[in-house]
Amino acid sequence: MKSTKTAIGATVAGILAASLSLGAQAVPDQPKEWEKCAGVAKAGANDCGALDGSHGCAGQAKEDNMPTEWIYVPAGTCDKITGGKVKAVKPAKS
Repeated sequence: MKSTKTAIGATVAGILAASLSLGAQAVPDQPKEWEKCAGVAKAGANDCGALDGSHGCAGQAKEDNMPTEWIYVPAGTCDKITGGKVKAVKPAKS
């Protein structure tokens, strides 16, 4: 009986220690500035409409790395990606 309580206590302590260590991992802050990066979206993973107007919704890219398909990336990142081209973000309509 005593060994069972000891085993349960050790298990609970191990679970608590593991959960605390997972919470201590560093997570980068969300970028404050974003840019449109064309030419790097995977098929079906674009963020919004195509630059050429061929469609108007996210997730409709037909092929990987199409120059008309884009995703948002943290500012300053697109130029570091092979094939990435920064495109201007159109201001929202008022």
